[in-house]
Amino acid sequence: MDDFNILIAAGVFVAYLAVDALYAMYTISVVKRKAVVSANISFAMHFLLAVGVLSYVKNFWYIVPLAMGSWVGTYFATKYFDQPERLSRKRQS
Repeated sequence: MDDFNILIAAGVFVAYLAVDALYAMYTISVVKRKAVVSANISFAMHFLLAVGVLSYVKNFWYIVPLAMGSWVGTYFATKYFDQPERLSRKRQS
């Protein structure tokens, strides 16, 4: 408990509060198939989640690939993994 810093604790609290709000927005934007919005929210969400990870890793450079991977993964999943929707459009033609 000697290493506990109340300012860091407050920062983590605020970061995870924001993550929870972003997660709701993220889910809604994925359902609506908004690829860029979903990817941007995912980027922000994972960037904030990295605050908690830093207490273990202590290397800020790990945030960059974490957030970028989150953005790219969400973008492609939202943009290109809608196979049932594409198939139903082909059948209607």
